[in-house]
Amino acid sequence: MGFLDTLLGRSKPVRPDLDQLFGLPSAAVTLQAAAGFQPTGEGSVCFAAVEGGAFAQAREEVQGLLDADVETGGIPVEFHQDDYHYTWLLSRHTPDDVAGLVNDLHAVNTILQDGGFGPQLLCSLVGFRNAEGQSLALVYLYKRGTFYPFAPRPGEKRDNALELQIKAMVANDLRVEDDLSRWFPVWGAPGIAD
Repeated sequence: MGFLDTLLGRSKPVRPDLDQLFGLPSAAVTLQAAAGFQPTGEGSVCFAAVEGGAFAQAREEVQGLLDADVETGGIPVEFHQDDYHYTWLLSRHTPDDVAGLVNDLHAVNTILQDGGFGPQLLCSLVGFRNAEGQSLALVYLYKRGTFYPFAPRPGEKRDNALELQIKAMVANDLRVEDDLSRWFPVWGAPGIAD
C-alpha cells in the first residue's frame, strides 16, 4: 500500500483464509457449553454462478467429491438458487460431525477458488439451534476472511442482542468481523434451520 492510498484512506482488501473454517468445530463446542446451541449438521456455501464449461466442470467436481459419501450412507449435496440468483450448495452431516461438515465446506471453497472462481464465492455458514428452537448460523465472509453470527427471528427479524453475545463467546475460536455493517442477513439460506 502506497503513501497516497494511506492518505486517501484506502486499504488493501483482506485475503481470504479458508483455513479459518477449521476453527468452527472449536466454536461449536463453545456454543454448546456457553449458550446451549447444538449443531444442526447442516452447512452451505454461497456463490454467484457463472456460465461456461470451466465453471460447470468445477461444479461437477464439487458434486462428485461430496456425493461420494452417499455410498457409505451419506446424504447427497443439494443446490438451491435464492431470490437474488445466488447458488447455495447444502451439505448435511450428523450433528456430531462438525469436523466432517467443515471439511466439505472447505473442499467446496477450495475447488472453486483453485478453479479461478474465488471472486464468485460469497460466504459459507454452519447452522445451530438451541432447545427453545432459536436458529443461529456462524457465517464466514469469503472476501473478508472473518465470521459473524446471524440469529434470525420469525418475520425476517434478527436477534441482535444474541448475535452480540455469540460474537463475544466465539471470539477466541474464530476471527470475528468487527464491522457490524458487514453482518448481512442471510434470510432463508440453506443450512439455517427454520
